[in-house]
Amino acid sequence: MTFSEDEEAPVIDPLVIERLNDIASRLRDVTSSLDDVMFDILREASRKREGRPALDKTLSQARRAIDKAVHLLDLD
Repeated sequence: MTFSEDEEAPVIDPLVIERLNDIASRLRDVTSSLDDVMFDILREASRKREGRPALDKTLSQARRAIDKAVHLLDLD
């Protein structure tokens, strides 16, 4: 979280920060699981000599959204 020089950083309870860091960590695990599924989908499409499946595009969009959430929750 960034602040300009004339903004004071909000005081956040350390327990809240710990909980948010835990959520961010779990979201990182979700992105890893999504990556595994996406690779499986792409591997199967490649085996069948098909183009990029629509599901892969959807999962990529979901992964980007989760990455953004992790970035927003990163309060350290």
